[in-house]
Amino acid sequence: MRSVDFILVWDAFTEDAVKPEAQEKRKIFEANLAKEGLELEYVPQESNGLNFVKIHAPQEVLRRYGEILKLRMPMRELLQELCKAPREFRQNRLYNATAFIQQIPALHQMRSRTNFLIEEINSQWDKLKSYILVDSDKFPEKNQRFTAIYSRDREYLFDVDSPCFFTPAIHSRLVQFILDRKRFSEKDNDDFAFGIERLLNERVYSAAYPLHDGDLKQSGSVRYLLYNEWTALRKWYRYQPLDYVKDYFGVKIGLYFAWLGFYTHMLLPAAVVGFFCFVYSCLTLYTNKPSEDICNANFTTKMCPLCNDWCNYWDLQETCAHARITYLFDNSTTVFFAIFMSFWAALFLELWKRYSAEITHRWDLTGFDIQEEHPRPQYLARLAHVKRQEINVVTNIEEPHVPFWRLRVPITIFSFSVVMLLVTMALATVVAIVVYRMSMLFSLRVYADQVDNSSAILFTTCTAACINLVCIVIFNWIYNYVAEYLTEFELLRTQTEFDDSLTLKIYLLQFVNYYASIFYIAFFKGKFVGSPKEYHMLFGYRQEECGPGGCLTELCIQLAIIMVGKQAMNTVLEMLFPLFFKWLNTIKVKTGLSKDQSCKGARPQWLKDYKLVEWGPRSLFPEYLEMVLQYGFVTIFVAAFPLAPFFALLNNVLEMRLDARKLITFYRRPVGQRVRDIGVWYRILDSIGKLSVVTNGFIIAFTSEFIPRLIYSMYFSEDHSLKGYLNFTLSYFNTSHFQNESYPRKHNSEEICRYPDFREPPWSPNRYEKTVTYWHILAARLAFVVVFENIVTFIIIIIKWCIPDIPGDLKDRIRREAYITNEIIIKQETIRAQHGYLYPSPTMHRELINNIRECPATPEQWDRLLSKSLAGTDFDLMVHSNSYPPQTEGNRANSEQTPTSL
Repeated sequence: MRSVDFILVWDAFTEDAVKPEAQEKRKIFEANLAKEGLELEYVPQESNGLNFVKIHAPQEVLRRYGEILKLRMPMRELLQELCKAPREFRQNRLYNATAFIQQIPALHQMRSRTNFLIEEINSQWDKLKSYILVDSDKFPEKNQRFTAIYSRDREYLFDVDSPCFFTPAIHSRLVQFILDRKRFSEKDNDDFAFGIERLLNERVYSAAYPLHDGDLKQSGSVRYLLYNEWTALRKWYRYQPLDYVKDYFGVKIGLYFAWLGFYTHMLLPAAVVGFFCFVYSCLTLYTNKPSEDICNANFTTKMCPLCNDWCNYWDLQETCAHARITYLFDNSTTVFFAIFMSFWAALFLELWKRYSAEITHRWDLTGFDIQEEHPRPQYLARLAHVKRQEINVVTNIEEPHVPFWRLRVPITIFSFSVVMLLVTMALATVVAIVVYRMSMLFSLRVYADQVDNSSAILFTTCTAACINLVCIVIFNWIYNYVAEYLTEFELLRTQTEFDDSLTLKIYLLQFVNYYASIFYIAFFKGKFVGSPKEYHMLFGYRQEECGPGGCLTELCIQLAIIMVGKQAMNTVLEMLFPLFFKWLNTIKVKTGLSKDQSCKGARPQWLKDYKLVEWGPRSLFPEYLEMVLQYGFVTIFVAAFPLAPFFALLNNVLEMRLDARKLITFYRRPVGQRVRDIGVWYRILDSIGKLSVVTNGFIIAFTSEFIPRLIYSMYFSEDHSLKGYLNFTLSYFNTSHFQNESYPRKHNSEEICRYPDFREPPWSPNRYEKTVTYWHILAARLAFVVVFENIVTFIIIIIKWCIPDIPGDLKDRIRREAYITNEIIIKQETIRAQHGYLYPSPTMHRELINNIRECPATPEQWDRLLSKSLAGTDFDLMVHSNSYPPQTEGNRANSEQTPTSL
């Protein structure tokens, strides 16, 4: 029986696939695959026109390409006995705290009772953990094995004959590597005539994919187990079986779900604190003196019109609801929660680095270097005519050299210019939304009799936020296409570099697209309006003022619509799109099949998987982007929306399981990819965390009313309360001083109106000029920003210094494992040099291991070992260097005579 490692599909009913050119390309491509050693099996054409080609990778191909890709493979079980260190007996800390009691005879009874209490606590704790942690009965814990870079010259270190030595994920990864590089044309002038991706784009093949492990409805497969235990929404409270996810989908997807799970768990304390801050605001809502003054009509003076021409004088009592809503997000807990979230962001990144280090070690990614990754075939094809070659210092392989001044600099300038143009277009969209709001207020003069001021402004704000959301979605499609083209144009060597550059471009564009309107409301709207004496105009319209409830209310509305609306829309689309495309593929598969063939269970696995949707090479990017944008909402603007972590937690609990179900149910099995970490996303998260300290400080200082309230209670209030604060924040204006365009159409006999600002009254010699109080408050705002940012930054530095990136015990474990792995290889080389055994039997292995434990390596061998830096890639270079020829009959005798030749 041979494993089906990959499937190629072409459709005989598709015009592009039956052209003579397409048939010739398939013939040449499949012939080149056969020359490489792959075995092709052709399935008879289905009645619906589908032709399936099953690809089998023989053991020799797996061994050859496993060495080319430098796969790290587990060594023999018997060899790993050398590495087994005595297991440390780790007691519970409560036991350690009471251990000294054993030495006091009078406290023996107390010790027994204490131990009984501790045992009971541990029993209940273990019972609680059993409901949360991964079910060990269904997902047995996988023991970590020592690995080494695979080499056919060192196969005695590995159990190559084991049927599970090369896992199905490795099979598909090696076959994919071959498919991406084989040519389908015999013409030398076509440098890009290679790779399955181009054949798929030209519709020569309809699909290429590895097979899923069984069916969703038949037990006994890993896919069935993950579907029922990992993707089920009823298991939302359980930890994820990450080791099994990594083995099934590969390291890249496993790391995404590890990061998403860690991020979701870290949101729990932030959501709890934010929720309690909101509850406190609700409980103290009716104790806020300024909002009560507004709602109880204690302030009878009319307010100045909010817009030109049709707006009239209005009562402050109209803004009662807005004032109370504003208090829910602008109160004494705002500063506390902003500081807490700044510390939370720093703690999240530091703890993720520690958690990531543990995962990296467990999944054997510690020594992975990006330079060891093979160049992209598209990169080599674009540089096929470059004559200058250079040696890669890491891989020691000759590769084409990209001219710096002739290619690298012009390409970088062009790419940067296009990205800046797109960023400018995103900013122009924000300006267009602002103009829409201003023109909308001007247009509402037709309904001046039916609409009050506050309702008109609220309606304009909500519609503008919805239009902004639609523009965001449309521009996203444009940005993704342009960013991918630019990245392909930049001549990036490896797939990791390509993905990181593409990620950085798209995120920069998305950042401006999503956050520009929010930054405008937070820091610019209503700040440069002027005064009723002379309003500042923009495009002939009066500039926007903050709504009756203040800019913080509008900021909260904008955040809620974009954040919650975006998450809800993405969740629906992420499930509907794959379901729709799967339905289209299902129709194609069923077309032409008889009733018997269409019956359940009559179709083979490759036909079932063809109905599923293709998982592209960058399909994980939208998932990361959605979560990182959410992280920005949670941290950058959390001072204006303390419920953001709570809504993010609810979304992520659902998102984690839906992403898993979507991947298992709707998509073909992706080819596993090996990565070292989450890549450029960590640097983006770190930048967001630093930016959040600045933005939250400015939001508290300039957007909220925290500083004016603090100044008033300290220096202007007799009892240090907010009694009279409302009157303190409003200035006087004589209605006879209105300009012609600002004069209200329906004017009453009002002589004085009020407006929010700190300006001199009309009876003052310096009328309508900024008061001294304004400059005092501005100085206090700036001082608060400086103090806030420096204190928070200083504490964040202390947190980062106190939490090392890698735990100390993990460092020691990594060093010991590297040392023992090197020792195993050295001793096995010594055995081969002395005895000539390439593949000894298990009994002989145990005897040799016992001898090794008793007989250390010779001094000459240790001198040779110590003369090299045998850590990481240096050791791999030494092992795979030319000084280690394969063991043959010709040189075996020499190795037996010179045991120190190692």
